[in-house]
Amino acid sequence: MLKNGMILAGKTEDGREIGILPRMANRHGLIAGATGTGKTVTVKVLAESFSDLGVPVFLADVKGDLAGMIRPGADTGDLRARMERFGLSETEFVRRAYPVAFWDIYGKMGMPLRTTISEMGPLLLARILGLNDIQSQILAIAFRIADDGNLLLIDTKDLKAMLNYISENAQDYRADYGNISGASVAAIMRAVTRLEMDGGDRFFGEPALSITDWFALGADGRGMIHVLDSESLISSPALYATFLLWMLSELFETLPEVGDLDKPKMVFFFDEAHLLFHDASKELLQKIIQVVKLIRSKGVGIYFATQNPRDIPDDVLAQLGNRIEHGLRAYTPAEKKTVRAAAESFRENPSFDSYETILTLGTGEAVVSFLDEQGMPGISEKIAVFPPQSQIGPVDEQAREGVIRGSILYSKYASPVDPESAYELLQRKGALEAAEAERAAAEQAAEKQRKQEAAAAAKKEEKKKRDEEREEKKGQTAKKRAAKNIASSVTGTVGREVGKQMGKKFGSFGKTLGGNLGASLGRGILSTLFRL
Repeated sequence: MLKNGMILAGKTEDGREIGILPRMANRHGLIAGATGTGKTVTVKVLAESFSDLGVPVFLADVKGDLAGMIRPGADTGDLRARMERFGLSETEFVRRAYPVAFWDIYGKMGMPLRTTISEMGPLLLARILGLNDIQSQILAIAFRIADDGNLLLIDTKDLKAMLNYISENAQDYRADYGNISGASVAAIMRAVTRLEMDGGDRFFGEPALSITDWFALGADGRGMIHVLDSESLISSPALYATFLLWMLSELFETLPEVGDLDKPKMVFFFDEAHLLFHDASKELLQKIIQVVKLIRSKGVGIYFATQNPRDIPDDVLAQLGNRIEHGLRAYTPAEKKTVRAAAESFRENPSFDSYETILTLGTGEAVVSFLDEQGMPGISEKIAVFPPQSQIGPVDEQAREGVIRGSILYSKYASPVDPESAYELLQRKGALEAAEAERAAAEQAAEKQRKQEAAAAAKKEEKKKRDEEREEKKGQTAKKRAAKNIASSVTGTVGREVGKQMGKKFGSFGKTLGGNLGASLGRGILSTLFRL
């Protein structure tokens, strides 16, 4: 409820109206309390006031009962009794509907809400996937290689293609990026597959959310209330928490420094805030603390809603200047210690005991402390929270669908697109490399064939030469044999004739001498003939 420029939360027992100063609203806040004590109603009341102030609001709807903000509150006897209790007139308290945009990362209960793998970054993605330190480091290497290669990681198929690529080429990257374990890559791939099976892959894609679209106002100048349906999402706590942290990171990186404004540029309410910090690594926790500390200078206020203040790390808790503590229950010494710590975090009010008051608060009551004009915590006050001006509870599917399709952002985000990214580029590169390898293999095979054919031809030529030499050698041998036979025959004939003639004249001695002389003469004649 907005009155005199103040975001009213409720009234004290003595009738004083207590609320948050708009210029102090970006100093963040805490809304704590046990189940059933009225945290959701308090969130609605504050969100309505911010909207009336012209400040866009983000709400995580974990229970599904924030959708009723699209309708005016019902005129019931209970509401009239509460108005009378608070002394609210019809002119002060106007039942009204609020400008709402529904979102859902699964695209069922609202406009699809997407981001890209690259925008999510390795730190937050590692948390979604539940990776250990070594696997997280390898995931970071994959992001670095993709950046160096100008490869966009849009969706999970891009990420899987990138992981496969670096695994297949691990040796090429070892010198620059270190060892890339195939077992670790396989573990990351399995985690990505689990995410896809759980439907988380729908969160990654185009068109990605442009966070600046959330700064638009409604037609009447009131701030748009962006409601993220989280009933299904909360069943995947890591995805829910990491998405909220991604939004903060996007705002922090996108928005310029503006210093202290008269009112915030935007306000976020994170229900089940303990999930943001559960199992967060030291590096991630430091990032959260840094964002919470610095984002107020960007004009953004963050309000954490949780059951127990101790769910919030001390470094973050110290940044939450506006506090609303609903009832806490304490049945054990540890729980009593927690309540006492919560009570001691408030500036003491001498008119009541904060510890005892917190233990006995009824539904819709709270102990509050808001920052004053100088940014100092005000003394604690016990208040009854105002009723919301819009409907409490869910709406039917037809009404929700009408709001979804009637949004000016519906045409922008309704249909997914699949631009050229790492998956397509790596597939093309793989096809080119395969074609090049095939061409090289064909050339190698052709060269091998040429060498085999040349070797066969050379072998055939060599065989032919050997055969020719063999035939030539055979011819020469035949000639020699024939010559020898001829020589033998000639020398024998000449020898006999000469010996016969010599024998007639000189007897047997002359015959022998003539035969020898004849044979020598015959050999000399043949030798001369062969030389010729």
